[in-house]
Amino acid sequence: MDRRALSVDWPLIHPAITQEGFFQRTSLASVDAVFLDPLSIAHHWTDAVAPNRDGVRRTDPTRDRGLGRTVVAWMRRRREEAADLLQRGGGILVCRLRTHGEPLEIVTTDAPPEQIDRYSWLPSVGLVDRHHQFSFPANSRLLPRHGEDVVFSNSGSPFEEYLRAFADHIVYDAIYQDLLSTPLDRFATVLARNRVGDILAIEVPFDEGRLVLVPPLQGVSPSREASVLLHSLEQAADRPTYAAVPDWLASYALPGEDALVDEVAGLVERRDTLIDKVAEVESRLAEKTRFKRILYTRGRFSFVPAIADSFRALGFDVEAESDHLVLTCAEGDGIVVAAATEGVVDLPPYRRLRDTVDRMMTDGDGYYKGILVANASLELDPKRRPNACSDAVLRGCQGQGFCVLTSYQLFKIVSSALSDSKKASLAAHRRTILECNGRFKEKRTT
Repeated sequence: MDRRALSVDWPLIHPAITQEGFFQRTSLASVDAVFLDPLSIAHHWTDAVAPNRDGVRRTDPTRDRGLGRTVVAWMRRRREEAADLLQRGGGILVCRLRTHGEPLEIVTTDAPPEQIDRYSWLPSVGLVDRHHQFSFPANSRLLPRHGEDVVFSNSGSPFEEYLRAFADHIVYDAIYQDLLSTPLDRFATVLARNRVGDILAIEVPFDEGRLVLVPPLQGVSPSREASVLLHSLEQAADRPTYAAVPDWLASYALPGEDALVDEVAGLVERRDTLIDKVAEVESRLAEKTRFKRILYTRGRFSFVPAIADSFRALGFDVEAESDHLVLTCAEGDGIVVAAATEGVVDLPPYRRLRDTVDRMMTDGDGYYKGILVANASLELDPKRRPNACSDAVLRGCQGQGFCVLTSYQLFKIVSSALSDSKKASLAAHRRTILECNGRFKEKRTT
């Protein structure tokens, strides 16, 4: 069955979807499904009303040439249309989850000011069970939080499958929060959370209809997204509406039900054991492969710690300073400056290394071997990378007696040390680095 869909300020390209703006004519209740992105709604007043000294955009309907009354009327109209779509029409409204945005305060003489934001058009629903009450959107808050960490809930909802299809493109800007900490699973379906448990996507029942809040996507073709959304819409329309299981239902058991319940419980226990085992092995794998980060990362929070781990694997004691690493061992001490770049490592890292070594010497801390670890041309396979350092850097390090070591060479040294972790072997690797002057040259095996 073909279903009529309306896209409101959400670019979706498909013959079955009509495109319109929030402040255009088509009623939300005149179609079977609405896809709405509220991001641009607030432009209607932020472009026309400047913030007051207190930072609030405020307008007086008696002086603003009808702006305030127009915005209020449109919000009321869209709220009624959305309620009719969901509660009377049994339709589906998919809305992107954003923050409330900048509100507009409507000043009135005989009542408290009314605040309008980009979600003021949402209809209300109240659901109650024996112990809890769910009031939407009265007790809901959309708080700003940005990230890409998405954990799906395995809800079985077709709109969770829509999100899974674009899992690598989800970049959320807001989270859903219930002010009363209502157990939402009793009233709605949570589709996705972030790694700390904040809700990123949720499906709220409105009688026969459903409101679905989903995070935005980035870098997705409008036609591809439209196709997946329409497929989810068709599947959702054929599913029964959401209903929380009452507490007393367990007392009405059917023949054979208990055996299936026990089987499910056993499978869940086995699944949880496997999940724990997978997490344990993944942790060991991450620990084992952490040295690989020196081949492709950059920066003080990824590349430098990986370099420190690599030297620790060779038996050095490593102390991390703000812009360098201090190495100590029985064979000698060293200062390491790590530099990673898309191009070629030039003079600034070398000068930082030279100044640090000189400062240690003049401060009376003794002699430290200068070691420059370079990671250049990161987009290329390490085996195919050209010279990591400029000629000036190589000349400077040669003259100062510094060791110039690429991250790939350090990786191979660490790999060799891990395969033969005897103390004598580790000491030989440390001496090779500390005795190197200029470009590091690997020993050839015959």
